[in-house]
Amino acid sequence: MQHDAEQHAHAGHAMPDHEGHAGHTNHGGHTDHAGHADHAGHVEMFRRYFWWNLMLAVPVIASSTTVEGWFGYDLPLSGWIPPILGTVIFVWGGRPFLTMAWRDEITARSPGMMTLISLAITVAFCASLATTFGVADLDFWWELAALIVVMLLGHWQEMKAVGQAQGALQALAQLLPDDADRVVGELTERVPVSDLAEGDAVIVRPGGRVPADGRIVSGEAAVDESMVTGESEPVRRGEGARVVAGTVATDGSLRIEVTAVGEATALAGIQRMVSQAQESRSGTRRLADRAAAWLFYVALATALLTFVVHLVMGDPGGGLVSAISVLVVACPHALGLAIPLVVAISTSTAARQGILIKDAGALESMRLIDAVLFDKTGTLTQGAPRVTGMTVIDGWDEARLLAVAAAAESESEHPVGRAVMAAADEADVRVPRASQVSTLPGRGVTATVDGDRVAVGGPALLEELGVSEPQAVAVPTAEWRQAGASVLYVVVGQAVVGAFTTADPIRDESRATVEALHRGGVSVALITGDSRAVAESVAGELGIDEVFAEVLPEDKDQAVGDLQAEGHRVAMVGDGVNDAPALARADVGVAIGAGTDVAMEAAGLVLASSDPRGVLGAIALSRATYRKMRQNLAWATGYNVVAIPVAAGVLAPIGVTMPPAIAAVAMSLSTIIVAANAQLLRRVSLAPEDVAR
Repeated sequence: MQHDAEQHAHAGHAMPDHEGHAGHTNHGGHTDHAGHADHAGHVEMFRRYFWWNLMLAVPVIASSTTVEGWFGYDLPLSGWIPPILGTVIFVWGGRPFLTMAWRDEITARSPGMMTLISLAITVAFCASLATTFGVADLDFWWELAALIVVMLLGHWQEMKAVGQAQGALQALAQLLPDDADRVVGELTERVPVSDLAEGDAVIVRPGGRVPADGRIVSGEAAVDESMVTGESEPVRRGEGARVVAGTVATDGSLRIEVTAVGEATALAGIQRMVSQAQESRSGTRRLADRAAAWLFYVALATALLTFVVHLVMGDPGGGLVSAISVLVVACPHALGLAIPLVVAISTSTAARQGILIKDAGALESMRLIDAVLFDKTGTLTQGAPRVTGMTVIDGWDEARLLAVAAAAESESEHPVGRAVMAAADEADVRVPRASQVSTLPGRGVTATVDGDRVAVGGPALLEELGVSEPQAVAVPTAEWRQAGASVLYVVVGQAVVGAFTTADPIRDESRATVEALHRGGVSVALITGDSRAVAESVAGELGIDEVFAEVLPEDKDQAVGDLQAEGHRVAMVGDGVNDAPALARADVGVAIGAGTDVAMEAAGLVLASSDPRGVLGAIALSRATYRKMRQNLAWATGYNVVAIPVAAGVLAPIGVTMPPAIAAVAMSLSTIIVAANAQLLRRVSLAPEDVAR
């Protein structure tokens, strides 16, 4: 379980003999909790240390002179039990803190929490040992035992909290099945998922999990993708559709061709994003790190001053007790844990609900956004044109027009061609077989259908063929063009027999997103390469404030710059390769998960689904996360402001003191309070319907 220091970001928990946190870097402020590679092992280790040392501490405390005096008894061998068992507790129970202090703080010249704890228990041990041999009169055996036991308890609970925060990574890994049914000839064989390779065919039966990213070769099923996208409703997937490892085929069998395995799968990419976000540093986290580092020097100076003052007053024993209390109570546990734990919980919570955070700074900045710029196609719209209107000449009907046009487009890969075929399928029209199909780039397609030469295309096609629209077709097409819609003509022989208009439908979720952003005081802009008429039509329907239309791909980032020049803090939401520069220029780039790898690389946040309401979830999470950061920082700072003077003995004249064991309890409680407050982030709902309200 010993980890390489270069791979393990959280220095300060290094343990010998494979039992520890080898490789935590900079525990000075407890600043890298997100870097744990195996918190389950650390939790178990500290749990074991705590219970064994608690059993040893009970007789030490029971046989101490102080406790015997309180209850009026005298145990046999009480003079030897505390030093013998106390030494065992110091050497064994104190070993984690001593090792971490030396290996990860002192040798790195970055003293911090472990150095304070080690200094406190070492001073108490040396003073007690000297007293046992008659060199001094400062018996701290029972306080030493209680201090180490409480510190082990506090660290156990802290590791438990951090491990729970990072549970998202383990949960994602557990989404993959252990085995898969690989197709071999006419049979299937059960193989480990690790044995799959690109190009393999696998069978996923009803209720089974998809073992690797792939493409459906045959079959159809409602696929539960909630573990990846956060969408609760299963999505119907059929032949040709892509599926992601870890999703569930709920009601049908699928034959899938594997296209990605191992680290190349989308699930592995999500794991990397969550891990990267938990290790990244926001501005608030860097502030907490610096405060925790400075707290070490404040605590050390206060402890020395406390001892000197008591020494001058003729009470060196009391001064040593108070100095130890200061060192313990000022440990920057809570301060260093305040931000990393919040980040770990927020990123893991977001990942489970389909919002992937690549950078904690981007999440923190999202709360300040006052303008959101949406790419139109595929973001506010569905990104797939649909036939929204038809017109035909006398002697033709819509079913016949669809049949002829779909036949000509049957081999087309163009989105408009697929829209025509989809319309024919929805209308349950029988599509005849076409022959001699050819493509006219930029103009349309031609084919022979039932002996007639058929052409389907836009206005440029009519120019090439030298034909014109009849009046019955010209009137509706003029209205379509005026509204900014595109027009597709169907020509049979040398006559236009009808026309279609297509549009990229607006997502229902887009309306709710824009309305919610406006209610939150955020302005909304739209950017597209489409005509201004099309852009204005979409913007008018959604109530969008500003439109950037007919924008070339290379100029999209300029639109972001224009909004920033107006004083806005801009979030750019897009899904295409041409959105990448704009995503990078924006204050926060948000990539739609159905988009390209390039867009996702340039963004700080990724929405695993194509639902634009995920932007609302990111804003809500950002605000909730920042609140928890502020609350935890305020608590951790306020605790030290009050606790350090009390431990130093400022209130001793009125009878208020803080012995080392009580100081350890106070320090552990402050850490537990910070951890418990951070856990409340789990209650924040990022469900699209909730954030839209």
